[in-house]
Amino acid sequence: MNKKNSSIGSVVSGTFGIVKFGTNLTSTVGIKFTLKQLAMVQLAPYQYSVIIGLLLSDGCLIFSTRSKNARLEFKQSLSHFAYVWFVFNILSHYCSSSPRYYTSIRAGTRLYALHLSTRSIPCLTKLHSLFYPNGIKIIPQNIFELLSPIALAHLIMGDGSVKKYGLILCTNSYSIQDVVLLMNVLIIRYILDNILCLHSLILFFLTCIPLCYINSNLRFRQPSKPSQQIEVFDLKENTTTSYNSMSETARALNINQARIVMYFSCNQQKPYKGRYTFKKVD
Repeated sequence: MNKKNSSIGSVVSGTFGIVKFGTNLTSTVGIKFTLKQLAMVQLAPYQYSVIIGLLLSDGCLIFSTRSKNARLEFKQSLSHFAYVWFVFNILSHYCSSSPRYYTSIRAGTRLYALHLSTRSIPCLTKLHSLFYPNGIKIIPQNIFELLSPIALAHLIMGDGSVKKYGLILCTNSYSIQDVVLLMNVLIIRYILDNILCLHSLILFFLTCIPLCYINSNLRFRQPSKPSQQIEVFDLKENTTTSYNSMSETARALNINQARIVMYFSCNQQKPYKGRYTFKKVD
């Protein structure tokens, strides 16, 4: 290896311990790779899962005019600087430069963002064929195997927003079939109750979310606001009952809390099951 590329891997003289692949990756920013070196690059398991999570959220794989291989691109607003830098520290082994500052104008408003890009490497081209079989990004059929706790954490950090009744994942870029596939995996693999409402997924039981993989500065916390009181009118019995929270309402009526959330989120007017109407009490 020539002198320019000597820092691709660090070797400590006199050590002979076995190191798990991926735990000793160093940054290669500013280092030039030959085509043969790029062909040997593989994604370590942890970094692979991070990239899966990014691709499920706002990440994308694209080809440049100068390479036959794909590269990962990920852009977030400047307010999400901490997360972009967190991701860069994980993937810097595959990057030739640091995240770049980016500005644009949309609807007369100037926007500021950070743009992260990896090298164009064959191992990412394999992922492109998985996520873009027809040129449009989909949720792969083997998402059950791909959606590790690490990938789920980065899907949440990249696309999640907290509400007092759960966590919202923006899925409007996917087809309904793809979103239903993801919903089933969240239920079966992670026991995450969820509903689809207005092209977004609403997740419940946030204690199941793998917080150990989420940046401590970005951890989603349940709001400290008081529980929402719910008033239920029973058309069959012609009675009105008040409950202290949505969860208490769901238990009392023996229904899924997700149905009550959907009732409000979708501004439903028709009585639930033709019997119950719900009203939030201020």
